[in-house]
Order: sequence, then structure tokens, then C-alpha cells
Amino acid sequence: MAAVAIAVQGQPRQRRNPCWMGTPEIYFAKAIDNSRLVKVEDPRRAHEMRQFGIALACLFMLVMTYTWQHFKAIEYGYKVESLRADRDSLAELNRGLRLQAAELRSPERIDKWARDHGMQPPQAGQIIRMESSSPDGGTPVMASIAPVSVVSIP
Repeated sequence: MAAVAIAVQGQPRQRRNPCWMGTPEIYFAKAIDNSRLVKVEDPRRAHEMRQFGIALACLFMLVMTYTWQHFKAIEYGYKVESLRADRDSLAELNRGLRLQAAELRSPERIDKWARDHGMQPPQAGQIIRMESSSPDGGTPVMASIAPVSVVSIP
């Protein structure tokens, strides 16, 4: 193998012929002085460009207004759904609290709790009802001391 490599290295390399045989392209740099050129203003072109800019600005404002309204509508939709879910959960909580209050107010539960804590039902004559309304309607009533009897249970 080494002998083959030496033989190949010893031979002169053959150049490939290029497939295109044309004239070479040569570029020369040429300095151009444009400092004396003056731009001629075209008022018609300037007017057209001004109108185009105004039309483009109006189109941009319309698109941005539509986009803003669209995103606000989506945001309000999410807020409505969130508030609706809050309302439903609060309504369920309110229903549960009303059931719990009704259960706590039930006379059977109060009677059972009183008996469990050693209380007895009142005897005849032990109940004194306090009237909340005055006899003559809305006229003021003078404070007075009424005899109060204390009843003790043996």
C-alpha cells in the first residue's frame, strides 16, 4: 500500500479542463461624484404619498379598534363566566347555610339538646310572656317598675 502511495505522489498531477472557456469578467471600480445632483420635488407625487399615508393610518386605526374591541369582548366573556361561577357557588353556600339554620332552629333538636343537658319542660305558671308592642300604638311609654317573681326549680 505504501508503494502505491509513493508512486501516486511521484507522478505529476494532471489539471482538469474547465467546462467553460470564455473570456474572464473583469470589474473596474469607478468613482462617481453625486454631490452636484439636486433632487427635483414632485408635488403630485408628494400629494399621492401623503394621501397614501393618511389612508394607511386610517386603516391601521380601524384594524386596531376592531382588535381592541374583540379582545375586550373575550375578556368580558371570561369575567361574566367567572362571576356566574361565583354566583352559583355562593347560591349553593347560601342554600346550605339556610338548611343548617333550619336544622338548628328545629324544636325537636332544641328539645333533645335541652333534655341531654338536664333541662326539664316548664311547669304551668312558669312562663311569662312579654308583650313587645305598646297598647296604644306608637305613643311613648313611661318606664315603670313591675313586680317580678323569681321561680326556682327544686
